[in-house]
Amino acid sequence: MTLNEQQKQDLREWIEAGASLADVQKRLREEHGISMTYMDVRLLVLELGAKVKDRPEPKAAAPTPDGDAAAGPGAPDDHGTDDGFGGAVSVSLDRVVQAGALASGGVTFSDGVTAKWMLDQMGRLGLSSVSQPGYRPSTEDLQAFQVEIQNKLASRGY
Repeated sequence: MTLNEQQKQDLREWIEAGASLADVQKRLREEHGISMTYMDVRLLVLELGAKVKDRPEPKAAAPTPDGDAAAGPGAPDDHGTDDGFGGAVSVSLDRVVQAGALASGGVTFSDGVTAKWMLDQMGRLGLSSVSQPGYRPSTEDLQAFQVEIQNKLASRGY
């Protein structure tokens, strides 16, 4: 997708004002009627040379004797914290990524419901193995979940 100059300028202004990639994605859809995947927005921001402002890093877990924060292969190695969006949402990254995914892990929402998540090759986020059938997380939990995943992946260089 190619943006016109006004749209590019709006995007640069949003980033300068401290907007996250998710914020930019939402505003492009709402204000310009442009629907893009998260990965497309990320690539567009890089292409335009805009610099997303860093958010404070969460406190790291104490490393194990081998220098890693996880117990072993396939074990979650990062945990989320309360980030101000509502209840505490805990997100973990799998050391061994699910087949067909760029990244995968687990999530525990503020009400204790757990699920597995994965980010596919197209930048789509999916939930599976939800501990409560038919469950729909609150808007605040979804926002906190997306922010936690973004932070976890950014800390890994994605």
